[in-house]
Amino acid sequence: MDEVPDVTATDGTDVEGRPKRSIAARLTTVLAALLVLLVLTVPYDFGRLSPAAFVRIPLEALLVVALLLALPSRGSRLVATLAGVALGVLGLLKLFDLGFSAALSRAFDPVLDWALLDEGFAFLSESYGRPAAIGAAITVAVVVLGLPTLVTLSTRRLRRLVVRHRSATTRIVAALVVVWVACAAFNVRVVEGVPVADTSATTLANGHGFQVRLRLDDRKTFGALIEADRFGDTPGDQLLTALRGKNVVVAFVESYGRDAVEDPEFAPQVGAVLDRGTSELGAAGFAAQSGFLTSPTFGGGSWLAHDTLLSGLWIDNDQRHRTLLASDRMTLNGAFRRANWQTVGVMPAVTKAWPEGSFFGYDRFYNAKTLAYRGPKFSFSTPPDQYTLASWQRLEQAKRDGNVMTELALVSSHAPWTPVPPLLDWADVGDGAVYRGAAGGRSDDKRRNTAQIRADYRKSIEYTLSTLVSYVHAYGDDDLVFIFLGDHQPAAVVTGENASRDVPISIITRDRTVLDRISGWGWQDGLKPGPQAPVWRMDAFRDRFLTAFGP
Repeated sequence: MDEVPDVTATDGTDVEGRPKRSIAARLTTVLAALLVLLVLTVPYDFGRLSPAAFVRIPLEALLVVALLLALPSRGSRLVATLAGVALGVLGLLKLFDLGFSAALSRAFDPVLDWALLDEGFAFLSESYGRPAAIGAAITVAVVVLGLPTLVTLSTRRLRRLVVRHRSATTRIVAALVVVWVACAAFNVRVVEGVPVADTSATTLANGHGFQVRLRLDDRKTFGALIEADRFGDTPGDQLLTALRGKNVVVAFVESYGRDAVEDPEFAPQVGAVLDRGTSELGAAGFAAQSGFLTSPTFGGGSWLAHDTLLSGLWIDNDQRHRTLLASDRMTLNGAFRRANWQTVGVMPAVTKAWPEGSFFGYDRFYNAKTLAYRGPKFSFSTPPDQYTLASWQRLEQAKRDGNVMTELALVSSHAPWTPVPPLLDWADVGDGAVYRGAAGGRSDDKRRNTAQIRADYRKSIEYTLSTLVSYVHAYGDDDLVFIFLGDHQPAAVVTGENASRDVPISIITRDRTVLDRISGWGWQDGLKPGPQAPVWRMDAFRDRFLTAFGP
């Protein structure tokens, strides 16, 4: 059952005449052990990533070593191989969890998040250039293939060490088991929330396994939610009757989250923009009210927020997104269309085929190509928000005839938050060539630290909000009902850990009867919602809106 023990002769050879192991071989064994321990102990939550968090005794490692000691040679080789593959997959899950917790403040979803690879590649291409995106894709592929391979080779190598030094290994494992039990009994922790007596590998595997089952079960559950629509069969002449003749706009502001109006580093400047906007628009006869909505997503996934607000359903993953697109659910756009409004979509970040357009059923749709921007590229999205609004004004609003509902996506405040252009006179915007002297471009400055990223985020929010206020002041009339809201909070690099998912929402109009209709909502006056402003889940907005402006 036992393998030949490691007995070395005085001449430097072992009993079988093999040369004594070299320093390189010993170093390889040490590196193999470090890799396995790293995979087992690295936290999968970015907020807990610190050197002290690695001070743990993983129970799974002790169990595998005990199993290797108990099995014959062939069985131990099989166990070492299977354990290596499992640990390699676990390592990949931890890497993905770390990335997702840093960017989106949530864990990786092994069922649904593969669809985000395409979005991630597009984001890198738009923000940093195609070569950078290709390099990142190659790196991911190498890690996905290489990590399980390296971990498996490591466990197989360590297995040989374990069985060669069976007695010593048995004593070490027995001692570590005693230490593990003591640490578990007294709940010993070096880092808060990270016990030394560690079972996190098992916890992670169970958590993702439960997540897979939950996603599979959700398909049936969500289908029933789609069908349960209190407004689905409402005739058009009974929808939105209080908004007849109005020019209604719903504008999503990228990454405009609650932190933008409450974080001490942002609130003074962003709040000043909103307060000044409230005053300027008030002088022009407009009034505004504001509150908060809780977004289904954080740090990215804007389309999930769009889906949620417009469909009245909680769309927090791509499976629900795809199921929604395949349904006949009436969206807020669809309600306006059924009530005889013309519906328009303006999406400057759409650069390729976009199946969502057919689901939302816009009468007219403008993407990056049809907006015909001729200026320089500004980070993620080519045209700055002022150009998007100016083009929409020229192509649609200046020729408006009858009821029109527009959905706008404003993306100058999209990550990675590079310099934005100055606000121009609207008559000077033209085809965008005027921006060629502005400081735009991709995020090539790798020297930006967190403070600089946060400052750039704040400036981009200030720019977009100033642009919106300027647009309403320049072009707004008595029929305008302009609603703007954030789609989600920015990434954790901006908000820090444990930020809420709340986003501000405001409505602007000259018609006080419109605001009278929502008096029961409890929204606060002005463009800046205060800390005590009401908070709803974003999926509640569609039904509340249709109820408020119905007969």
